[in-house]
Order: sequence, then C-alpha cells, then structure tokens
Amino acid sequence: MTAVSLGPSPARRDALARRIRLLVTATIGYNVVEAVVAITAGTVASSTALIGFGLDSVIEVSSAAAVAWQFSARDPAVREAREKRTLRIIAFSFFALALYVTVDSVRALTGTGEAGHSVPGIVLAGLSLAIMPFLSAAQRKAGREIGSASAVADSKQTLLCTYLSAVLLVGLLVNLLLGWTWADPVAALVISAIAVKEGRDAWQGRGCCAAPTWATPQAGADTHNCDCCS
Repeated sequence: MTAVSLGPSPARRDALARRIRLLVTATIGYNVVEAVVAITAGTVASSTALIGFGLDSVIEVSSAAAVAWQFSARDPAVREAREKRTLRIIAFSFFALALYVTVDSVRALTGTGEAGHSVPGIVLAGLSLAIMPFLSAAQRKAGREIGSASAVADSKQTLLCTYLSAVLLVGLLVNLLLGWTWADPVAALVISAIAVKEGRDAWQGRGCCAAPTWATPQAGADTHNCDCCS
C-alpha cells in the first residue's frame, strides 16, 4: 500500500518556517529604506502617488513584522493559533493605505495640490520593480508548501509593491515627460483600489487551500479558488 502524504514533514516545516522568517526580515529591511526614500522624495515633489508608495512600504513592514511574530513561535500549534490575528493586521494595513491614498488623491485632483517631478522616485520605483517579485515569489512558495494563509497574504502584499512600483513608475514618467500632473493622483487611486481588494482577501482568510481552522466557508463559496492551489 502506498502511503499518502498529508503535508510536509516536521523537519521540512521547520525549514520552511526558518525560510519565511529570513524572507520577511529581508522584506522589512528593504521596505524601511524604501519608505524613507519614497516619503522624503514624495514630500519634496508633493507627489501623492510617491508618498502613498512610501506608506505602502511602512504597511509592508507592519505586515511582514506580523508574519515574523507569528513564525517566531517554534511550536506549529502556536503559529496556527496566531494566524487569524496576523491576517487581521495585514488586512487593516491594506485598508489604512487605501483610505489615506484615496483622500489625498481626491485632494490633488480637486486642485488643492499638484505633483512635481521626482527623478529619485523614478529610480526607486524601477529598483523596487526589479527586486520585489523575487521576494514575493520565494515567500509565496514557502507559504503555500507550509499551508500558511498569512505567509501567502504577506507575499501578496509584497507582490502588490511590484504592481505599485509599475503604476508609480508610469505615473512619474508621464508627469516628467508630458507634464500630466493628474497622472500622479490617478496612479495613486489605482494603488488604493488594489489595496482594498487585497485587504478584503486577507480579512476573509483567503490565500491558502489549507484553510485555517477559524475560517468558516460561506454558503456557495468556491473553495477551489485559492492561491495555494498549484
């Protein structure tokens, strides 16, 4: 009779937990630098999108720190018990970003503020666009294998940084080359919409086929539509 594997072995789970801790530590370090540069450059240029990008970096730090706290526990049962709280922190982080960026974008579009050019912002966006996909993919792979919805949700926060980098880069370049200052707050509103969607997914505990024990599937929900499925 062939044995049926129910998941990673305890040794493999420990190795995956260590990998996730290492990845979130790298994510925190990069995002601290990114936040300082983006918020400073955004303030100088009065760029809503650039400041919003910097705030997303702050939020990514809080999200990654929550996952680091969860996986700091050596006992798998303790890590699982911390899963719901970690997902809630990630969800609130997304919603906070969306609220700030929406308010500031509306302010900019109504003419109470106009974004200037920011070459440092363009360089930062390009750098993040190159780095973030690798961090996100590595954490998502480990999170899926270990069955952690919070690790996958945090990897999606990191992936969101990639999308935001692309949106920000386009907005800043259009503003620089064509003088379309409205492109900056419009790009920021795209950032806000993506943040709301990801926040809702994190709040609902979506992101892993191995659903946490506290999650109760809603009637008619598609349980196969999850990011942990290969």
